[in-house]
Amino acid sequence: MTVAEIISAIAVFTLSGILAVISIMSFMERGYLLNNAYIFASEEERKKMDKKPYYRQSAIVFCLLSVMFSIVGISIVVQNYRIELLEIPVAVGTAIYAVISSAKINNRANK
Repeated sequence: MTVAEIISAIAVFTLSGILAVISIMSFMERGYLLNNAYIFASEEERKKMDKKPYYRQSAIVFCLLSVMFSIVGISIVVQNYRIELLEIPVAVGTAIYAVISSAKINNRANK
């Protein structure tokens, strides 16, 4: 492994770890809620909204992003870049989950 690959692997695994910590904190419903629905809501809307589904959605998305970066890190360490193809279904699944869960949260909120 070259120095550049080592530095890249360290950076990718560090980012994966940070995303995992954010995910764990969101599962515990602690810390700032990193969700667009909350971030762009007014102060009044934030006080009224049920934050639990948004925390859960954010936690799952950050967990899946952590998995994606772990896959990239593993592919760098083992120097087999075909492993990165495993990232495609995880990315697609993350996007599909985000859209479907947002729709379900909005449907529950509108009832």
